[in-house]
Amino acid sequence: MNSASKLPNQYTYNKFGSRNSNPLKTSRREALEPVKGAISKSYSANTPTTMGKLDALDYANNYIHTGKSPVEYIRNINNPIEGYPKLTRLHNLKKEQVKKHAVQPYGARVPTNKIVPTLNKWINEYGLKFDVIMIGALVENQFILPILLNLPIHQLCAKPGFLFIWATTHKIQELTKVLNNDNFNKKFRRSEELIFLPLNKDSPYYPGDDTSSLFEKQQWHCWMCITGTVRRSTDNHLIHCNVDTDLQIESPQSPRRNDAVPDSLYKIAENFSNSNRRLHIIPSRIGYNLVPRMRPGWVIMGPDLLVDNFDPVHYEEELYGKSLVKYSQNNGKTITQFLVQQTDEIEELRPKSPVSNVSNS
Repeated sequence: MNSASKLPNQYTYNKFGSRNSNPLKTSRREALEPVKGAISKSYSANTPTTMGKLDALDYANNYIHTGKSPVEYIRNINNPIEGYPKLTRLHNLKKEQVKKHAVQPYGARVPTNKIVPTLNKWINEYGLKFDVIMIGALVENQFILPILLNLPIHQLCAKPGFLFIWATTHKIQELTKVLNNDNFNKKFRRSEELIFLPLNKDSPYYPGDDTSSLFEKQQWHCWMCITGTVRRSTDNHLIHCNVDTDLQIESPQSPRRNDAVPDSLYKIAENFSNSNRRLHIIPSRIGYNLVPRMRPGWVIMGPDLLVDNFDPVHYEEELYGKSLVKYSQNNGKTITQFLVQQTDEIEELRPKSPVSNVSNS
């Protein structure tokens, strides 16, 4: 057996510092050598290489021989915040608060061609707005660019508000066209790019094979956009930055349900924004193997939903009962904010921006 198939769980991913037990530093040329050798006719799995210790930790070479994704060798994949007790405590507290203030799960089963008229009705007849809007999943067999371009997103999203729009790597070009559209570009600014990695090809989130590409593309990209002015140093009632990493990896311990949306993407939105009005738009059918599941605190709209229980009047009544309601003035207009109430302990534990000590002399 090739020794490369016995690779250790070597690497840890987080944004709070690396704890690699044996850091591996290689040049680009060195990293490509095993791939060149694997393509060569004279190379075989039983042929000893001259790479020495490098070969023992070469995940690309191991993938060629075993088909096992390098992602599976990440040491803390089950618990990315392992070894950070304060951050673990923060995550648990945030989860409790989100659950405490969440409205019941709402579903709006709407055919694809009725999504835009339905949203316009919510806006014009009920004055509905949402603080957090997610658009996805955008997969390869969807031809929905005209629908996305006509979404009344600038009227539907409160200000300040947050947009999470995500797709597979193959859909990035189409996603770029959407974000450059007037409905989005004039109102939203792109703030962050998040990455979600499925564990392997057995994952329900694996994007599928792309025969036109030399390399397999398994990432999902999520662009977070912001409308309005939000400052992380002063608007802590609205946002909590740096609670989650920008890279999310599917855990092997997560239940293998064919969900349309990874649970971690919902959690990122809930942890980042303290606003309580959340809408997820799934603009097209995504197949019988992927089921859009209801989630407390969210209104989910799409053609494949099994539940159709959304009533705008009842939804707003429940919001007032579940949220911390704050009022502010902007250009003579009263703005109502529906927030997830935070605690003193959360405020103490959450990561904060450094305070500048520059003084005027």
